Amino acid sequence: MNAQADPADKPAAPGDGPEFRGVRTDPNLDMVMDIPVTLSLELGHTRMSVRELLQLTQGSVIKLDRPGGDPLDILVNGCLVARGEVVVINERFGVRITDIVSPEERIRRLR
Repeated sequence: MNAQADPADKPAAPGDGPEFRGVRTDPNLDMVMDIPVTLSLELGHTRMSVRELLQLTQGSVIKLDRPGGDPLDILVNGCLVARGEVVVINERFGVRITDIVSPEERIRRLR
Protein backbone atom coordinates (compact mmCIF):
# COMPACT_ATOMS: atom_id res chain seq x y z
CA MET A 1 0.00 0.00 0.00
CA ASN A 2 1.37 3.40 -0.96
CA ALA A 3 0.87 5.91 1.88
CA GLN A 4 0.26 9.44 0.67
CA ALA A 5 1.53 12.30 2.81
CA ASP A 6 -1.08 14.71 4.02
CA PRO A 7 -0.41 18.15 2.45
CA ALA A 8 -0.98 19.70 5.89
CA ASP A 9 2.09 17.79 7.17
CA LYS A 10 4.31 19.32 4.49
CA PRO A 11 6.64 22.06 5.78
CA ALA A 12 5.59 25.44 4.50
CA ALA A 13 7.72 26.96 1.80
CA PRO A 14 8.79 30.60 1.99
CA GLY A 15 5.90 32.77 0.93
CA ASP A 16 3.26 30.19 1.93
CA GLY A 17 0.71 31.08 4.58
CA PRO A 18 -0.32 34.35 6.24
CA GLU A 19 2.10 37.14 7.05
CA PHE A 20 2.20 39.79 9.76
CA ARG A 21 4.52 42.76 9.17
CA GLY A 22 6.29 40.79 6.48
CA VAL A 23 6.95 37.80 8.76
CA ARG A 24 5.28 34.47 8.01
CA THR A 25 2.94 33.47 10.84
CA ASP A 26 1.59 30.14 11.99
CA PRO A 27 -1.82 29.50 10.39
CA ASN A 28 -3.22 28.65 13.84
CA LEU A 29 -2.08 32.05 15.13
CA ASP A 30 -3.81 33.75 12.21
CA MET A 31 -7.17 32.69 13.70
CA VAL A 32 -6.70 35.01 16.70
CA MET A 33 -5.17 38.02 14.93
CA ASP A 34 -8.51 39.89 14.77
CA ILE A 35 -9.64 39.27 18.36
CA PRO A 36 -9.92 42.64 20.14
CA VAL A 37 -7.92 43.19 23.34
CA THR A 38 -7.87 46.07 25.80
CA LEU A 39 -4.55 47.89 26.04
CA SER A 40 -4.13 50.20 29.02
CA LEU A 41 -1.33 52.25 30.54
CA GLU A 42 -0.78 52.67 34.26
CA LEU A 43 0.94 55.70 35.77
CA GLY A 44 0.66 54.36 39.31
CA HIS A 45 -1.74 53.52 42.13
CA THR A 46 -3.07 55.01 45.32
CA ARG A 47 -5.55 54.05 48.01
CA MET A 48 -8.07 56.45 49.47
CA SER A 49 -11.24 56.33 51.47
CA VAL A 50 -14.64 57.09 50.01
CA ARG A 51 -14.58 60.32 52.07
CA GLU A 52 -11.31 61.40 50.40
CA LEU A 53 -12.66 60.42 46.98
CA LEU A 54 -15.80 62.54 47.48
CA GLN A 55 -13.67 65.54 48.51
CA LEU A 56 -11.85 65.64 45.16
CA THR A 57 -12.56 68.73 43.09
CA GLN A 58 -11.28 70.22 39.89
CA GLY A 59 -7.60 70.96 40.43
CA SER A 60 -7.13 68.34 43.16
CA VAL A 61 -3.82 66.47 43.01
CA ILE A 62 -3.73 62.73 43.68
CA LYS A 63 -0.37 61.41 44.86
CA LEU A 64 0.57 58.11 43.22
CA ASP A 65 2.88 55.39 44.53
CA ARG A 66 5.35 55.71 41.66
CA PRO A 67 8.06 58.36 41.36
CA GLY A 68 8.00 60.74 38.39
CA GLY A 69 10.13 59.56 35.50
CA ASP A 70 9.49 55.85 36.12
CA PRO A 71 8.25 53.93 33.06
CA LEU A 72 4.54 53.32 32.58
CA ASP A 73 3.16 49.79 32.81
CA ILE A 74 1.57 48.60 29.55
CA LEU A 75 -1.17 46.06 30.20
CA VAL A 76 -3.13 43.88 27.80
CA ASN A 77 -6.41 42.70 29.32
CA GLY A 78 -4.99 43.60 32.74
CA CYS A 79 -1.77 41.59 32.31
CA LEU A 80 1.59 43.43 32.33
CA VAL A 81 3.32 42.86 28.98
CA ALA A 82 5.68 45.83 28.61
CA ARG A 83 6.89 49.15 30.00
CA GLY A 84 7.24 52.44 28.18
CA GLU A 85 7.42 56.21 28.27
CA VAL A 86 4.95 58.89 27.26
CA VAL A 87 5.58 60.68 23.98
CA VAL A 88 3.67 63.46 22.22
CA ILE A 89 3.17 63.13 18.47
CA ASN A 90 1.24 65.82 16.59
CA GLU A 91 -0.32 67.08 19.85
CA ARG A 92 -1.51 63.55 20.80
CA PHE A 93 -0.21 61.34 23.57
CA GLY A 94 1.42 58.03 22.70
CA VAL A 95 3.73 55.53 24.36
CA ARG A 96 7.17 54.35 23.29
CA ILE A 97 7.83 50.77 24.37
CA THR A 98 11.13 50.58 26.23
CA ASP A 99 10.97 47.06 27.66
CA ILE A 100 9.02 43.88 26.88
CA VAL A 101 8.21 41.71 29.90
CA SER A 102 9.62 38.20 29.48
CA PRO A 103 7.18 35.28 29.30
CA GLU A 104 8.71 33.92 32.52
CA GLU A 105 7.97 37.17 34.38
CA ARG A 106 4.39 37.26 33.03
CA ILE A 107 3.79 33.72 34.29
CA ARG A 108 5.36 34.55 37.68
CA ARG A 109 3.00 37.56 38.03
CA LEU A 110 -0.03 35.31 37.43
CA ARG A 111 0.75 33.18 40.48
